[in-house]
Amino acid sequence: MRQLDELLTLQIRVARKSVTMLTHQDIPDYPLTAIRELVLNAIMHRNYEGTSSPTRISWFADRVEIQNPGGLYGRVTRENFRTMSDYRNPIVVEAMKALGYVERFGVGITRSVAALEHNGNPPPEFTFEETFVSVIVRARA
Repeated sequence: MRQLDELLTLQIRVARKSVTMLTHQDIPDYPLTAIRELVLNAIMHRNYEGTSSPTRISWFADRVEIQNPGGLYGRVTRENFRTMSDYRNPIVVEAMKALGYVERFGVGITRSVAALEHNGNPPPEFTFEETFVSVIVRARA
């Protein structure tokens, strides 16, 4: 998980915008908070049974794609996935919380959407299929 945090940080490009002659503002193409939350969500909620398919993080010039095996689980539907939580992997989820990778359950998607909006990125694009879930995060324009 520590290596994943380092990898995500290295992938994000940061532009510098001058605010005054003596100050500047760093503007990342993606907010680390949003990408991190979405990746952690994929790891926690993926299907580990009956598949050796990995959680994939694909980084392109204009977008990041995150895909994990297993569709929506339990009470979670396309309509309520932003506010409903159900845990396919409760041991993984509890371990991630105990190790400090999760602060609070059920807020990752909301935090990601807010961080993307604040950074000027479009909203994430979710795809839900029976065998996988994917999200595309587009770079800020």
